Amino acid sequence: MIQLQAGQNIPLTGGAVRFEASAGAALRLAALVVADNLRVTGPEDHISAERRAAPGVALTGSAVVVDPPAVRADAQAVLLVAAVDPAVPLPPGGVGVVDAVLTGADGAGIARFTVTPSAGETALICFEVYRRGNGWKLRAVGQGYAGGMDALLPAHGIAAPAPESAGGPGGGTAPTAGGAAVPGAPLEVAHGLERIWMIFEDAARSAAALIAARDYADKRLDEELSAAVSDPATRNTPAAEQARQLAQRRYDELIGIAEGNHRRDSEQLLRELAEADRLLPPALASWEAPAWDRPPAASDGIRLGELYAIERGSLRVPYCVPVPLNRPLWIDTESSAAVAPVVGALLARLISAAPERRTAVDLIDLSQGFRSLTPLLAPVLEGAPISDHTDISGRLQELVEAVELAELALSGGAGVPPGEHRILVAADFPHGYQGIDVQRLSTLVLRGGLIGLSVVFVGANESNSTESALAALSQSCRHLPTIAGTPLFDPWTGSAWELALDLLPQEPGRQARFLRSV
Repeated sequence: MIQLQAGQNIPLTGGAVRFEASAGAALRLAALVVADNLRVTGPEDHISAERRAAPGVALTGSAVVVDPPAVRADAQAVLLVAAVDPAVPLPPGGVGVVDAVLTGADGAGIARFTVTPSAGETALICFEVYRRGNGWKLRAVGQGYAGGMDALLPAHGIAAPAPESAGGPGGGTAPTAGGAAVPGAPLEVAHGLERIWMIFEDAARSAAALIAARDYADKRLDEELSAAVSDPATRNTPAAEQARQLAQRRYDELIGIAEGNHRRDSEQLLRELAEADRLLPPALASWEAPAWDRPPAASDGIRLGELYAIERGSLRVPYCVPVPLNRPLWIDTESSAAVAPVVGALLARLISAAPERRTAVDLIDLSQGFRSLTPLLAPVLEGAPISDHTDISGRLQELVEAVELAELALSGGAGVPPGEHRILVAADFPHGYQGIDVQRLSTLVLRGGLIGLSVVFVGANESNSTESALAALSQSCRHLPTIAGTPLFDPWTGSAWELALDLLPQEPGRQARFLRSV
C-alpha cells in the first residue's frame, strides 16, 4: 500500500475500489460525481446515506465503492468525502487524525492518506478518482471545510439543506444542483490550484519523456559508433563510415521525434495556461490577467513564480501553493532589501486570496529592507513594522497566545473557523531573534492554522545549522531560491526546473492596483 501526500497521484489499473476512513471522531462517508469544473450536474450526483447509489458509485455499509468504468461517461471525477457525524458529539480531542484508505475489490491495499485537520475542519475531501486520457487516476486531496458539509456541498454545486421548518424534519427544502460553471466566469475556489497542478503534472511527464528519449538516443549513438570503429582493420573503410552515418541518422530521427512530441505537448499546455489565466482568481493569475480588473475573488492558492528549463524549450509553468500556507515559505537571501519586490508580490497575492476576511500583517523588518512597501501595506499592518529586536518576542508571544486560545476553544467544542487571514513576515531571520523566538515560531508553524496564519521567513537557509531547533524549523519550510541555477524537482518525475520568482511591478499605479484589497 502506497502512503500518499497531499497532491500526489497514482494510476488506477484495476476494477472497482473501496474507500474507507476513520478518525478520533465518528465519521460519515459520501461521494460527489463531478464534471471537469468539480461541480455536480444534479442532486443525484451526491451519494450519501440519503441517496446511496449512482452509476459506478455506491455507499455500502461503512465504505464507498467506485467502479470507474461504470461511472457515467460525461463525469470527470468522483470526490471521496469524510465528514464528522453530526449525530455524535465530538470527543475532547476533536476530530483527530483522519486515516483514509483505498483498497481493491479483493481487499488488497492500494493507497493510504492521513491528514490532521488544524483549523476546525469537520468535512474533508480525502481522495479524488479522476479520468486521465483513457484511464483513471487517484489523487490525495486533503481539502478541508470548517463549515462541514454545509460548506463543502455548495462549493461543488449542491445547496446546503435549508433549516428545518416548524413542521419538523420533513419540512426542509431538498438540495438542488448548482449547475455548470458559466463560460468565462472565474474558476471556483478549490479548483484553480488543482487545474494549475494538473498542467504542471502534464508538463513534468512530458519533460521526463524528453529527457529519457535524449538519454536513450545518446547511449545508442555511443554504442553504435563504438561498434563501427571497434575493429582496427575496418574502422577506416567505407563500410565503417556508412555505419557511422546510419547511427547519426538514427540518433537525429529519435531526437527529432522526441523534441517534436515535447513541442506539441508544450504548445497544448501553453494554450491551456492562457485559457486558465483568463479565469483564475487574482492570487493565482499573472499580473496581466483580467482578474485584477474584476471584483475580488477568493482563491485556494497563490502563485509564487514560474518554473522553466531553458534546455527544454520556452514553456513556463506557474508555481503555485495552497493558502493559508500549509508549509511556511522561506525566501533564501542574505539581503531583505534585495528581495523586496518578491515579498511585495507574495503579500499582494496572499492579501487577494481571502477578500471576504480581514487581513492582518505582522511585519518584522530589522534592516528596514521593506520600507518602500510599508505605505502600501499600512491599512493591513497589525501595528508598526518591528525594527528593534527587543520588540520581536512580545509580538510573537501575542500570536502564540491567540493560537492557544483557539486551541482551547476547539478542544472544548466551541471552535470556529478563523475570522481573519493573518500573515507573519519574519525578515532578517534568524539575526536578532532569541532562542525563545525560534520556539515560538515553531509553535506558530505547527498550529498557526487555527488562527488562519501564513508564515513567511526571509533570510539565509538554515537547514544545516548546528542549532537543532533552528535547523528543524528551516527544514519544515518550503524554500524559494533566489540564486539563478538553483534547481527544484517536480514531485512526479524528479525532473529539474528553475524558478523565476514573481516580482511586484515597480510602477506606483500598478502597485496600488495589485494591492487594491488593502
